[in-house]
Amino acid sequence: MKKSIFLLLILTSVSVFSQNSDYKVSSYQTEGTKAPNTHYIGEAWLNAIIHDDKELGYNITKATFKANSTLDWHKHGTAQVLIIVDGEAYYQERGNEPVILKEGDIIKCEKNIEHWHSSSKLSDVTYLALYGGGQPTTWTEVVTQEYYDEVAEKLKSN
Repeated sequence: MKKSIFLLLILTSVSVFSQNSDYKVSSYQTEGTKAPNTHYIGEAWLNAIIHDDKELGYNITKATFKANSTLDWHKHGTAQVLIIVDGEAYYQERGNEPVILKEGDIIKCEKNIEHWHSSSKLSDVTYLALYGGGQPTTWTEVVTQEYYDEVAEKLKSN
């Protein structure tokens, strides 16, 4: 009888301290969904980790671009931070030279600065993009395959 009561007490206390199943838990490790081929060349996957959260006021998107893939020129109504978590990327702001970003690099693009970013010619890239919510991206100009190839060649020789 004492053992039964002791067991009942233990089971009751375990259930009281168990995790609440009402939490919304997601993972940034999932690839996400394939992006429609609208403003880029190649293959891209997007995982909207935090999107349009009114309380936070910013978005976090995990993007994976397969090698030889690029976004078009664009700008945002808020600053954007890119955190390279895997692979290698090209990044360029209008009027500046392109650069290579590697795993661990973080770059901030100020609001309304026209820029583009991509995977490198031979490497996939995965990055986290942090940016303000509520304002859509403004797409300004197509990054052609020819321009992308010129950038890749120029950065290869540096």
